[in-house]
Amino acid sequence: MFLENTVNHKEQFGWIEVICGSMFSGKTEELIRRLKRAQFAKQKVEIFKPAIDTRYDDEMVVSHDANEIRSTPVPAAANIAILAQGCDVVGIDEAQFFDDEIVKICNDLANQGIRVIVAGLDMDFKGNPFGPMPALMATAEYVTKVHAVCTRTGNLANYSFRKTDNDKLVMLGETEEYEPLSRAAYYHAMKKDQEGK
Repeated sequence: MFLENTVNHKEQFGWIEVICGSMFSGKTEELIRRLKRAQFAKQKVEIFKPAIDTRYDDEMVVSHDANEIRSTPVPAAANIAILAQGCDVVGIDEAQFFDDEIVKICNDLANQGIRVIVAGLDMDFKGNPFGPMPALMATAEYVTKVHAVCTRTGNLANYSFRKTDNDKLVMLGETEEYEPLSRAAYYHAMKKDQEGK
C-alpha cells in the first residue's frame, strides 16, 4: 500500500502514521498487524500504551479480536521519549488518552529517524475531536481512518455512542458501554437522549 518504499534513501528522517476511527473499527488490530510485520523484518520495535488502559491486560496491547502484542504501559507521554531510544519503530495505542505532549514526542521521534505508528479514537462519545488526535493527524505523513459497522443500520460507523449515563470524557468500556453508529443512527440516538433529559 505505502510506507516501505522511499524515494531518497539518503534522507534519515522517520515518519508518523496515524490509525484512527471509532470504537470497534479495528484500530488496534491494524496497529498490531503493522508492528508484527516490523518485528518479522527484524526491526527494533517498542510499543506503548497509557497506564490507565487495563481493560484486557496490564501490559499487553490487546484488540477486541484478542490479538495481542507486548507493550510498556506509561503514565505520561514524556516516558515514551526516554524508553524509545534506539528503536526503529515505535507503536502507541489509545493515543487519545495521552496529554498533548504526545504530539511533540511523536514528531521528535520521527525527526530522529523512527517510524511512529499511533492508534486512537479520533472522536469522543459526544462526536468531538478527541484529545491530541487532531494534532497528530495533522502532522502525520499517513492517516488511515478505519470504520466499524453500525449496530443499528449495518452501514459504516464512525461514531462511538455511549449507552450509559456517565458523562465523564474518559470512561474505559466495551460493548456494554459503547456501540459503533453511523452518522444517521448517531444523530437519532443523541436526539433521543437529549429529549429524554
